[in-house]
Amino acid sequence: MKNVAVVGATGAVGDRMVRLLEERNFPVRSIKFLASERSAGKTLTFRGKDHRIEPISGDAFRGVDIVLSSTPGSVSKEWSPIAAAAGAVVVDNSSAFRMDPEVPLVVPEVNPQDVARNKGIIANPNCSTIQMVVALKPLHDAAKIRRVVVSTYQSVSGAGMRGIRELESQAEATVKGTDVPAPAKFAHPIIGNCLPQIDDFLPSGYTKEEMKMVNETRKIMGDPTIDVCPTCVRVPVPYSHSESILVETERPISVEQAHALWRKAPGVILQDDPSRLEYPLAAEANGRDEVFVGRVRQDLERPNVLLFWCVSDNLRKGAATNAVQIAEELLKLDLVRS
Repeated sequence: MKNVAVVGATGAVGDRMVRLLEERNFPVRSIKFLASERSAGKTLTFRGKDHRIEPISGDAFRGVDIVLSSTPGSVSKEWSPIAAAAGAVVVDNSSAFRMDPEVPLVVPEVNPQDVARNKGIIANPNCSTIQMVVALKPLHDAAKIRRVVVSTYQSVSGAGMRGIRELESQAEATVKGTDVPAPAKFAHPIIGNCLPQIDDFLPSGYTKEEMKMVNETRKIMGDPTIDVCPTCVRVPVPYSHSESILVETERPISVEQAHALWRKAPGVILQDDPSRLEYPLAAEANGRDEVFVGRVRQDLERPNVLLFWCVSDNLRKGAATNAVQIAEELLKLDLVRS
């Protein structure tokens, strides 16, 4: 049994972390919920008992074994090292430490061994990266990936509660025939739109979200030679990210071989029966913890190139579930103080 703290417990991801600790019967001795001063004093229910939310402070981490943190990067940079110095292992969902060479970046289905080299902080990858590498891992092991071309179709919940509310308010106005509220979270109205921008643009013309997919994929897969070519798009879908992926491998993999690999792969569900119109759907992935793969086909000209469609719940496997799985891996390897 462990003493657990959830930081950012009132956010979209933090709320799911709390629910997943319940669902997965995580061995919690005690739990505390930490958030900004704005949320402090409110209550959250865990296993039938109400707990008052505390403001984040150095003293709040005293005696805590595991911290699940989902806050902006600036908050994580300040408080995650303090929590680690207090003796906890922090699973950090922000981008603050993902590319720090001293901090492991972990997806348990891909590189669980990296948990063991933590120095108090383990980074949880970006949502779009997590589902992609879960799907890529068995192909990489079988035939070594050279290149990945990915276009994402990312739900508004990836932008937090503000993104969800913005879609809801614009959809309501559209249905009522009233003026659509001006965008606040996104650069343009999201209703009826696809926005080819997630996060800020860089001088290269890529966005920060796209470069996360490039750099995080290489770090998680342990192979800096993998060429990743991403285009990240926000779509008017509430939950679950979808991705169209082209993967080039050193050795050819047939569709049948890929199917066999995915059927055995941890955390993957194959849905690929065109005759029955069976393929992964964002609405059906909502609330699930797996990565769904389908629409698998071979390139028309190149036998070492496969194309497929990949869908996963971005708030669960893309964030909260992956974080709780990392915590479970810590317990499995006995890497948390007793």
